[in-house]
Amino acid sequence: MTTLTSGDYVIRAIRPDDWPAVKQLRLDALRDPAAPVAFLETYEQAMAQPDEFWQGRATSSGEGATGARQFIAEAPDGIWAGTVVMLIEEAGTNDWAGFPVERRQGHVVGVFVRPEHRGNGLIKALFDAAVEWGWQQDAERVRLLVHEDNPRAQGAYRKLGFVPSGVTVPVEHQGEQKELEFVLER
Repeated sequence: MTTLTSGDYVIRAIRPDDWPAVKQLRLDALRDPAAPVAFLETYEQAMAQPDEFWQGRATSSGEGATGARQFIAEAPDGIWAGTVVMLIEEAGTNDWAGFPVERRQGHVVGVFVRPEHRGNGLIKALFDAAVEWGWQQDAERVRLLVHEDNPRAQGAYRKLGFVPSGVTVPVEHQGEQKELEFVLER
């Protein structure tokens, strides 16, 4: 395969009518060998979701949404090569793990790039779009959580300017394992 640069992709927010492709890309991501340490749901859990779930996800994180935005990278052949989702967390609320949110921030989740599209700068293009959107939403910082046993992802995030904050979050149903918070300050 020819190595592509990020300039060969269209990076855009999803649209509500993209829901079948949103579903398929998520299912493909959950079949990736790194899925057990990269995602908090399993392929079986995602497969069990009705179409209405995927339609709602595409509407709530698509163009025009304000609390979340999912970006995809569309390859020249039309394949969705990767995705990243930016959630906006409000100060004074609790995050998904029950921890207090101290300031308005972006939270990157759902990062996935198909193996055949890795190593060519695509992750940077996706993150650039998501982080820029987060700044436009007045986020004071952007954070993400990465499993302690996922050094490939940790390395990618460091290259993008994220640094460990020292905060750790236990991984439910995985014993002593934890996720590490990485942050990017504005």
